[in-house]
Amino acid sequence: MKRKTKMKVLIISANGFEDMELFYPIYRFREEEIEFDLASFKNERIRGMRGYMAEVTITLEDVKPEEYNLLFLPGGKAPQGLRKNHIVKEIARHFFQAEKPVAAICHGPQILISAELLKGRKATGYFKTRDELEEAGVEYLNQSVVVDGNLITSRNPADLPYFFREVINLLKDSSRNGKK
Repeated sequence: MKRKTKMKVLIISANGFEDMELFYPIYRFREEEIEFDLASFKNERIRGMRGYMAEVTITLEDVKPEEYNLLFLPGGKAPQGLRKNHIVKEIARHFFQAEKPVAAICHGPQILISAELLKGRKATGYFKTRDELEEAGVEYLNQSVVVDGNLITSRNPADLPYFFREVINLLKDSSRNGKK
């Protein structure tokens, strides 16, 4: 009997997140029985752009990135503050160095820009981030989802079904291939 590999996702966000870009993934991870932690600056509830609240389960300082299979970065206004935090950038660098999947939507890729991880990559994001992505050396593709190796990016909440199909596929593939 083959043991089911336990997968765990790290979601990083803060106040001002795009509500759908956080809650859609949370519900999809639950549906797939994938464990996750929601990390932020403080261990308190965070508020989305439309007023929905999400319960933080771990502070950024307490995150041990080696315990997670995938990093998920929702958008909205939250990445503006998160991208300045050295811990967030170090966590992102860990995932890239370990070649673990990283998924970012909307303004989420801005965190990866600040961590200097996107040069030479293909990606997408919210249309207002296009110039910044290109200045960081990204080949910007205006598509609902872009998969470039371990990196999955998407533009906005309307793209979530397509984006999440690829997120779940890459997460399962990486788990089967022993990336933990």
